[in-house]
Amino acid sequence: NLEEKETKRKDTFTAPFDPRFPFTNQTRNCYQNYVDYYRCLNIMKTKGKDMQKCEWYHKVFKSLCPSSWALTSDHNWDWNFCC
Repeated sequence: NLEEKETKRKDTFTAPFDPRFPFTNQTRNCYQNYVDYYRCLNIMKTKGKDMQKCEWYHKVFKSLCPSSWALTSDHNWDWNFCC
């Protein structure tokens, strides 16, 4: 279905280049955006502001992190292997 493909394409997100992580291995970039997302949520919740502004970090870490990692719940990820 053409409409369905177009919708999927619009929902696709590719993380932009981040000069802090110039190398091919993006594990640290994934991790940093994961941490930034939850930090942003906590700050916005504390200040009573719109948490929708944190969605950027969520999109980036979901784009960069391997999908197999997403099988575990977000707060149970074990980052000891990476950073």
